[in-house]
Amino acid sequence: MPPTAKFIIRIATLGVIAAYVLGDLLVFEGPLRQAINRSLSNRPDVIARVGRHFITRSQLERATRENLWLEGSSFDTLSAVEKSQARDKSLDELIEHNLLRGKIAGENNSIHISDDVINARLRTMLSRFTTKGEMESSMKGQGIASEGELRARVTACIQQEKWIEAQIAPMIRVSEEEAHAWFDQNAATMANAERVEVRHIFMAAMDHPQSEINAKLGTALNDIKSQRKDFAALARELSDDPASKDHGGSLGWMTKSRLPSDFAAAVFSLPIGQATIVRSSLGSHLVEVTARKPAEAANFDEMKPEVIAAIEAIKRRQAIAELRKKIRESATKEIRFFHSEIGDDH
Repeated sequence: MPPTAKFIIRIATLGVIAAYVLGDLLVFEGPLRQAINRSLSNRPDVIARVGRHFITRSQLERATRENLWLEGSSFDTLSAVEKSQARDKSLDELIEHNLLRGKIAGENNSIHISDDVINARLRTMLSRFTTKGEMESSMKGQGIASEGELRARVTACIQQEKWIEAQIAPMIRVSEEEAHAWFDQNAATMANAERVEVRHIFMAAMDHPQSEINAKLGTALNDIKSQRKDFAALARELSDDPASKDHGGSLGWMTKSRLPSDFAAAVFSLPIGQATIVRSSLGSHLVEVTARKPAEAANFDEMKPEVIAAIEAIKRRQAIAELRKKIRESATKEIRFFHSEIGDDH
């Protein structure tokens, strides 16, 4: 046989072998793939397999700590029961992440996430730390090697969120009939309570002797009544309330539930436009009610955006739960658990 023919036969044979190996590994779950799976499943650090992706004990531990970190909690402060629950939750999320990753792999290029969206999510995470260095230190403690890796993880997470939103969008639409029915059932709890528009000049009992407070607020009250000074100017000059002093002392519209009980009782008994000194558990207030709105029944047209948002939130929770259930059920054969014990506490 000529050398050229032998070479062609050898190449063809190698091609057949390569095709078989690829088919065994990637398509047919043949003897080679099964042997590799058995070898990996016998490793003490492998706890589950999703398709061709293995979940290791170290991955689960890192994911558990990372999830707790994102929630503002620490694994080391949890009880044994709480650690077990956190691990179970993280394992479910790792399984679903791998299932979702497979489903959206071909769509990632079409799910564009802008830098502004990613940066906003990162800023939210950074806001839990006093410095960027503190966040980086915490990242490394959770096995996140760099800000680039964190950015990649955040991007992947947002892509999954976008994919899920696209899947459930038809299920969370709210019709006019649904909105009206929900409003009719919940109208009593949506009624507007009595409200007053209030402004005050506050002096804290802890920061001033009562004699000083009485003198300064008494003088301020006389200045207001005689119109020698206006309320806003006195608020800027005297008030210990940083949130309102530069806004004329305005607290805006308030219901009784939004004010300390002893202060609310006095404020809601005042007539409009009559500045009065009121003492509360926090200190003393030179307070004035500038407007009042009586309690009124909820109005559907005014409350419609809130009604729709409330129904959408309920439907979204239900739709996401149903989607996750369907994905999990449709992929039962892709999921295998190799060890019943997830890990000890360490």
